[in-house]
Amino acid sequence: MKNFASYIRNVPDFPVKGIQFKDITTLLKNGELFAEAVDRMYEPFREEEIDKIVGIEARGFILGSALAYKLNCGFIPIRKPGKL
Repeated sequence: MKNFASYIRNVPDFPVKGIQFKDITTLLKNGELFAEAVDRMYEPFREEEIDKIVGIEARGFILGSALAYKLNCGFIPIRKPGKL
């Protein structure tokens, strides 16, 4: 079982000083690793009857939609106020 945190890049002081941005593109660009991450998110819910997955902008769109696909359910993106 992989430690996914080691595949997530930390970007210090982004977008402002004092914030440590978690860049998941380093995980996403590895197809095998991305698939394993989605499979591990799926596992606790595989026997559940789930209608929708809600994902919060923007990383939640990527991970949430992949999980919704795996669970064969709908996906609802939640955006920041004022965004389409």
